[in-house]
Amino acid sequence: MRLLIIAPEQIPVPPPRSGSVESCIYQITKRISSEHQVTVVSLLRKNLPRESVMNNVVIQRVSGGSKQAYLKNVLQKVRGNSYDMIQIDNRPSFVNAVRRAFPGTPISLFMHSMTFVSSPMTTTRKANSDMMGADVIVGNSMSLQNSLIRRFPAHSGKIKFVHLGVDTTKFSPAKRTSSGSLHLLFAGRLIPRKGVPTLLKAFKLARKSVPSLQLSIAGGSTKPAYKAYLERTARMLKVPVSFKGNLSRTQMPKFYRSGDCFVCPSQKHEAFGLVNVEAMASGLPVIASRIGGIPEIVHHGRNGLLVDTYGKPAAFASQIVKLAKDPELCSRLSAQAREDARNRFSWKLTAARLMEIYQGELK
Repeated sequence: MRLLIIAPEQIPVPPPRSGSVESCIYQITKRISSEHQVTVVSLLRKNLPRESVMNNVVIQRVSGGSKQAYLKNVLQKVRGNSYDMIQIDNRPSFVNAVRRAFPGTPISLFMHSMTFVSSPMTTTRKANSDMMGADVIVGNSMSLQNSLIRRFPAHSGKIKFVHLGVDTTKFSPAKRTSSGSLHLLFAGRLIPRKGVPTLLKAFKLARKSVPSLQLSIAGGSTKPAYKAYLERTARMLKVPVSFKGNLSRTQMPKFYRSGDCFVCPSQKHEAFGLVNVEAMASGLPVIASRIGGIPEIVHHGRNGLLVDTYGKPAAFASQIVKLAKDPELCSRLSAQAREDARNRFSWKLTAARLMEIYQGELK
């Protein structure tokens, strides 16, 4: 199959730091390149070549500046070429322009969240119109698939889902020794919906029962004022928190190996939650909000713990204390988390399922 993948306009492929969509594109293309010819068009950044070749994958990079300018440059780059399938990642607004440029080629819209089919990014009517040009729409979880079907019932017959994966060789457990303490980790964008203030308050409450608890937070913010607010909140609560900043993709495996437990206190719909799978592959039990696609990954009492009243810091605190005071439970959840990541969330499985959907479209 000759597959064209059009990446979003914000971050290059492969991503130098955060960028779960771009990381997903890169990981999938690596797994299908032995059987398929893949072209990825992505954002050009300084210090990156305009073209990279990796096995059967060609990554072409074009200038951005705005969505419109980027899309125009993408189409100029690929116009006149022939593809069996075109995949557009997370940008429904690109679909109709790509359809006009390639009227006879099947188009897949790979959605990673509801963000770009919701206000304030767009209207339901505009998103519905944009999606008309797609032959298949792929969500990264059953929860996202169901959300898309509820919002856009006219497209229900072409909406499918594929779980994302993790590199289980890169993300692997550290050799841990029981120190009687518990080092909690959080990784993600520092934005309100991720629930870091809830985590900070839960951390303070949990330390009343387990004073030796530690917390490290990895992630950056496009709004320095919000990060400053989080740091100020930690100081006000008088809790020792280590803010690690925006770590590169190559630094993340080491970050996960530095902890004993991962906490994901999301306050709004989380389509999939790739950080949870990375943490699990690293042998960390996950304490997470029961919301969106997270329960498809974290199974309560099996590989982690889910929090129903995720808006309440006390609810997270009780689960943190439970894990800290029960090393046997922590060890059991840790082992199962690693096993589930290996068996259920490998990039090889993700790529195979995606190609199965695309082959079905080409019949």
